[in-house]
Amino acid sequence: MGRAVRRVVLGLVGAVWAFLWRVGLVATVMLAAATGYFYSQLPPVQAMLDGRATGSVTLLDRNGSVFAWRGEQYGGALLADDVSPHLIHAMTAAEDRRFWDHWGIDPRGIARAVWANLRAGRVVQGGSTLTQQVAKNVFLDAERSFERKLKEAPMALALELKYSKEEILSIYLNRVYLGAGTYGFEAAAQRYFGKSARAVTPAEAAMLAGLLRAPSRYAPTNDIGLAQGRASVIVRAMHEEGYLSEPQVFEALANPAGLSQAAEADIGDAFADWVMETAPAYLARRTTEDVVIATTFDRKAQAAAEAGVEAVYAAKVKPGSEAQTAVVVMAPDGAVRAMVGGRKTGAGRFNRATQALRQTGSAFKPVVYAAGLMAGLTPQSVVEDAPITIRGWSPKNYGGGFRGPVTLEAALASSINTVAVRVAQRAGTDRVRALAAEMGISTPLAPGPAVALGTSEATLIDMMGVYGTIRAEGRLVEPHGLRRLTLKGDSTPLLTHTPPPAGARPLPPDIARQLIHMMHGVIEGGTGRRARLAGRQAAGKTGTTQAARDAWFIGFTADYVIGVWMGNDDNAPLTGVTGGGLPAEIWHEVALRLHDGLPPRPLPMEAGPAPQVALSGPAAERDGGVGSIFRSVLGGLGGGEGRPSEAAVSGSSTGRAFTPGNDR
Repeated sequence: MGRAVRRVVLGLVGAVWAFLWRVGLVATVMLAAATGYFYSQLPPVQAMLDGRATGSVTLLDRNGSVFAWRGEQYGGALLADDVSPHLIHAMTAAEDRRFWDHWGIDPRGIARAVWANLRAGRVVQGGSTLTQQVAKNVFLDAERSFERKLKEAPMALALELKYSKEEILSIYLNRVYLGAGTYGFEAAAQRYFGKSARAVTPAEAAMLAGLLRAPSRYAPTNDIGLAQGRASVIVRAMHEEGYLSEPQVFEALANPAGLSQAAEADIGDAFADWVMETAPAYLARRTTEDVVIATTFDRKAQAAAEAGVEAVYAAKVKPGSEAQTAVVVMAPDGAVRAMVGGRKTGAGRFNRATQALRQTGSAFKPVVYAAGLMAGLTPQSVVEDAPITIRGWSPKNYGGGFRGPVTLEAALASSINTVAVRVAQRAGTDRVRALAAEMGISTPLAPGPAVALGTSEATLIDMMGVYGTIRAEGRLVEPHGLRRLTLKGDSTPLLTHTPPPAGARPLPPDIARQLIHMMHGVIEGGTGRRARLAGRQAAGKTGTTQAARDAWFIGFTADYVIGVWMGNDDNAPLTGVTGGGLPAEIWHEVALRLHDGLPPRPLPMEAGPAPQVALSGPAAERDGGVGSIFRSVLGGLGGGEGRPSEAAVSGSSTGRAFTPGNDR
């Protein structure tokens, strides 16, 4: 019986052995064949270093310093022999301590990971080697599947056969994703620390290596505390492996890595997004090359804009308010220096300074008065502030009262609606709309008399062009942020900013100077008094739309053009806010910070010719033959060019009464 059992057992063992031997032989042959196949497909090392599908964009401020990055950043080819030894030590200590001893697959590492995961009851440790990670990053997708694992092994073996350990490390150093749009350790070191991976310290190397486990989570730009905590674990691992001495460990833990000034500042996201949108897509948003864009951005101006907004919100706005604010700061030549796209920062957010189309309200009136001045009126021309009805539409003034005869200058300072409508009729509403387009408003304006009160929509950046043109004494000013675009490493520009032609002048110089004089009165004694700057000339205009859904203040000094918009994203009315209130105060706070240390300079303005009789009439004007003749006669008395008045206007821009108030 014993011999029979022994024979059965030995037979079974022999059968199992024969089966396993044959299976093992077949598996070995298949593994060898797969390895040989992958080996034959592997390209030279240099062809493996940059595997990005798209290029990157690096944005420089006006002083040539980097302030923003977009796209997939790549710092250039980096070989293992070039980088700081601390980086190699941190990588291997964190990801593959037996990298120099195994042949692509580490059975001991796999067994250790399996045991650790069994003890923890969950996956806490991986068994993949750096070589397997290279295989996955370069040739396979990130999907966890049995098929991918089957491919990883022969691919890792092929890599070890084809390349040296240093070459495998070089591929890994360049191809791995490390958060914030960076691919490779050189790009990450530049992005986070403002230095090359060749010069990182042990603490910085540990932080970079810590990104390998979860790049987005441990990115120092996302959570510096979490990144430093992960780095401290790797510093200790480097010590355990003998890479760091006790004093070096103490130094690295006592002085953890921090972000560079540029990375920590994290400013200018709205501005950078706007530049990316305005640049040609094939050179910016969809570039396949590494591009460098030199911009007009000014860090100090951005800080001033942000601080001005926060100062007013902290003092005057109820905590938890959903009211949004956009700010644009521009040089007189149209170079945009700063941009606040809203109260929440971050790349890719909705930019209220450039994307939000909002009714402009009385902020549009300078265009109306410019058209009136060009039609023969002067700042001292007298216009009747009295009820007016055009095709059933009767604009009202803030508070409902009327002043009777007033000068254009006083009417603009007090933002009187009926006068603006009469001036628009005197100039011709078609001419007002055309002039607005010539001065920089790119959106279509609705026909009809209500255009005089800013019922149509525009963006803040377009309105900046309008006010910049006035500040430039009528010469067309186009807001711009791009100065020069080049390929990385090449000084020859592919694109440069081209200013408008010298002859592009929507307003005659004398008309612009008269308008500046009138807008100076808005700040000195009109609705914009809260924006007044002691000892410095400024000009501007308030704007408030129906039910206070939008509130504006846009103005300028000799040195800057500044625009402020406030409103709710859902178009709900603001509570107790007009253009002459919080927006004017924000404008004032931003302007104070911008002009700190700058000597006062006068604005180019003039009072204009002697007073003239302009537009007056009965208490209520209506369309009709007699009224048309009466107004034509009045237009002639005002020195006009016989442009059509109310009776010639076809239709209204709104089907209901629109009664935006005078700004307060």
